[in-house]
Amino acid sequence: MEMPREKRGRALTVANFSSSYRTHSFICHGFLLSLLLLSKFFFQLAWCGSTVKFLPGFEGSLPFVLETGYVGVGESEDVQAFYYFIESEKNPKEDPLLLWLTGGPGCSALSGLVLEIGPLGFKYEEYDGTLPNLFYRSHSWTKVSNIIFVDLPVLTGFTYATAESASQRSDWILVHQVHQFLRKWLIDHPIFLSNEVYIGGDSYSGIPIPVIVQEISQGNEKGVQPWINLQGYLLGNALTTGREINYRIPFSHGMGLISDELYNSLHKNCKGEYIDVDTKNVLCTRDMELFKEATSGINSAYILDPSCEFLDTETSWWRSLIRKYPSRNFLNSRLKLPSLSCRSYVYFLCSFWANDDNVRTALHIRQGSIGQWHRCSMDIPHKRDIPSSFEYQVNLSRMGYRSLIYSGDHDLLVPFLGTQAWIRSLNYSIVDDWRQWHTNGQVAGYTRTYSNRMTFATVKGGGHTAPEYKPEECLAMYSRWLSKRAL
Repeated sequence: MEMPREKRGRALTVANFSSSYRTHSFICHGFLLSLLLLSKFFFQLAWCGSTVKFLPGFEGSLPFVLETGYVGVGESEDVQAFYYFIESEKNPKEDPLLLWLTGGPGCSALSGLVLEIGPLGFKYEEYDGTLPNLFYRSHSWTKVSNIIFVDLPVLTGFTYATAESASQRSDWILVHQVHQFLRKWLIDHPIFLSNEVYIGGDSYSGIPIPVIVQEISQGNEKGVQPWINLQGYLLGNALTTGREINYRIPFSHGMGLISDELYNSLHKNCKGEYIDVDTKNVLCTRDMELFKEATSGINSAYILDPSCEFLDTETSWWRSLIRKYPSRNFLNSRLKLPSLSCRSYVYFLCSFWANDDNVRTALHIRQGSIGQWHRCSMDIPHKRDIPSSFEYQVNLSRMGYRSLIYSGDHDLLVPFLGTQAWIRSLNYSIVDDWRQWHTNGQVAGYTRTYSNRMTFATVKGGGHTAPEYKPEECLAMYSRWLSKRAL
């Protein structure tokens, strides 16, 4: 059943966003855009976006349209949410708009841009003290959609708080701030008001995204402006119920990481419950220790990759790098260096690039707004006050929203078996049963479609962040689903 459509092209107005958000104004680069409210109040918005034509480390001008900027969210816009917006390289006026959240919680939007679905990537080159080099990624999801990469929750990436009280983080705060961010961003970018909108992300984003989608939908129903042409959402290797961890045991068994005997013993002694094991259950505790031993040295995000230990900043390597390049500012970095053969080496390059003064100038980062940039800020307290997003996915199914749930099938962190389990418990009938999907004449994974307009897909050979490992396959999957074609 197609979702009901409200009339497009409504007047550009803003109603009171919610009782928790007060009308107010702020100044961004001295330019204010005043809009009349239905409530006859004035809501002043600043145009905070700036076009970026050149980036340090990238040769020549950017072959796509990149805009960066801030949108004030929160009680008094005391959280300044930084974003990267990249126009579709196909037809930006007609192509869907995707808002992407990186997981964590607290991993920067830059991760999604340069590691997963964006048009930039870092060259795997040994760091010698100079700025890391960028290249153009041909399998970017911007080939078929506009994408907003936003640094949220607060204190993620380049997003900062103007008051200490605004630095609190929680799932619900994140939900409200993303919702507010998107409506304000669309006011600043009215050309995209009629575009289809999707919300996407991976890993921990599986918790807030379904809630965000529901809140946007409810806002539309209440007449909150601007109306958002919301179509659905997509989640990759996403945490949903928290029960996914239970499936690490059968996944490890199926992948040959543990023996039949240990698997059977675990199943018997733990009774299928491997989360928060009762220490009084001696046999289960023993088996869990054997499981940890058997899977030690395995890269949980991608079991085919080497396990790359991060080194301390006080290692001989770090000291030698400081001696070799005394003019470079290594002392303020807490980064640790993996081997060049490790996929995580590029994470290390991200931080040196993002902490370069010329890069920050090019990205229009407000001077003094943050100190050291970190790819992930998961050490900052985050209240996990949404324990499961399952009930929200049930609600969204009833509302008729489309969804794409995909899993890299070599991820031990959130195994595809756990994702399949909660989808199965929705108890929707199967429309298109389990089958292969292909790219370039090869099997790219397996898929199944349900009557609630949900598509599940595995990405063969993919890890925890599937597009990072299988970019060509994931672009094919995304573009087919986005155009409402079968995978």
